[in-house]
Amino acid sequence: MTITPELTTTTLVQLDVDGELLAVCEPSRLSGGRGVAVLLPDGRQAAVFMDRAGRVYAIDNTDPFTGASVLSRGLLGSADGRPFVASPLLKQRFDLETGRCLDDDGVTIRTYAAH
Repeated sequence: MTITPELTTTTLVQLDVDGELLAVCEPSRLSGGRGVAVLLPDGRQAAVFMDRAGRVYAIDNTDPFTGASVLSRGLLGSADGRPFVASPLLKQRFDLETGRCLDDDGVTIRTYAAH
């Protein structure tokens, strides 16, 4: 599912994109343990996740190993207390807070502060 966001300052789930808050959806549109793809104003995509505890995370949706926009379809998990998403293609795991690849220290993806 891809959601097209709107610029706003309401109490919706918001991402900090280049210093601007971008409302992406109502919290009820997110399911614990699943992600959605969000189209950003510049054409990039973000993957937005809500974990089962209700915390929201956002990262770049593009898998840097394949170039495919698929991370929103990845599986959520945790390693050493750190939340991650595993790419549905090659299964590399990305820390949802830092964007660091847990399987290749030389690779990092962009994260977005989610409110």
